[in-house]
Amino acid sequence: MLTDVQILSELKALEDVNSGADYGDVWQLSTQPESIMLTLRLPYVAQTEKQSLINRIQGTLSRLGEIRPVRLSIESTIEAYGTQGNLPGMAGVKNVIAVASGKGGVGKSTTTVNLALAMAQEGAKVGILDADIYGPSQGMMLGFDAETRPKVRDEKFFIPPVAYGVQVMSMAFLMTKDTPVAWRGPMVTGALMQLLTQTDWDDLDFLFVDMPPGTGDIQLTLSQKVPVAGSVIVTTPQDIALLDARRGIEMFRKVNIPVLGVVENMSTHICSNCGHHEAIFGDEGGDALAQEFDVNVLGKLPLSLAIRKQSDAGAPPVVSDEKGDVAAIYHSIARKLGATLANSNTSFEMPTIGMSDD
Repeated sequence: MLTDVQILSELKALEDVNSGADYGDVWQLSTQPESIMLTLRLPYVAQTEKQSLINRIQGTLSRLGEIRPVRLSIESTIEAYGTQGNLPGMAGVKNVIAVASGKGGVGKSTTTVNLALAMAQEGAKVGILDADIYGPSQGMMLGFDAETRPKVRDEKFFIPPVAYGVQVMSMAFLMTKDTPVAWRGPMVTGALMQLLTQTDWDDLDFLFVDMPPGTGDIQLTLSQKVPVAGSVIVTTPQDIALLDARRGIEMFRKVNIPVLGVVENMSTHICSNCGHHEAIFGDEGGDALAQEFDVNVLGKLPLSLAIRKQSDAGAPPVVSDEKGDVAAIYHSIARKLGATLANSNTSFEMPTIGMSDD
């Protein structure tokens, strides 16, 4: 049997696949003649990784002659991280994460809902704000009835409806499905701020904001008035999508909101008949984009008929096929996002945004 010192030495050097660094001094050890009891303390949630981590630890120790079984507990503490300009925090929300893209049609809303659901299954308290005022889709993706309306507290605050343990607020809950939002910019940004600040969010670790495409009024309002801890850029490998994704990254950089990583959606098409993989939208575009801006590729999703069907049916892959390959990718993205945010906790000065003739 190994000594406690030898075990801790091996554990400290074990790589955290979510951060890319060694775990270091985050372990608590209690050895007994019949087992090894471990507690892992993390600044991000990772409950679904527990068994794979036990297997890694057991394999590492067994190669050194240790045969006792490992018992593991993962404890996570989510802090409220720094925001642009150190804006005051939102009531009931620790961290706001913007999920954005430069253009529409790249799967941003699908990524938002599955990422939020995965983060909740990992152990965090999670909410979703559907900030696409003109084309809200989160209500449908989460299986809400078209007549769903939020309850109101004190005639002032919306109580967000809940689906799969996730709190949700959307313009879709305040209008009929056939009513167009024919509003100019000031009305849209006013509606966004009302949804954000007049929703009674209940002690969230993360509020994921499903952004509309582009870099216009909604994005600027969010960056100037809302404390955002970080952003995620969703793109496809297609050149035109990458071009617009670059603009999205540059916009967040100009307003000092850190880009936590890139999610490459529709990375490869998987034939439902033969299983052949084909990069019909291009190859390694997300990697090139991430390398250009020195950010992480959080994950790559296939172009899949099942993802579309499950999302349209109100039961996204993370909840309808929890053991499937797609759900595993979203869980990996959620853990990497949490680890990246925890390792990039920085305070920022808010710049002044203006127009010039240059």
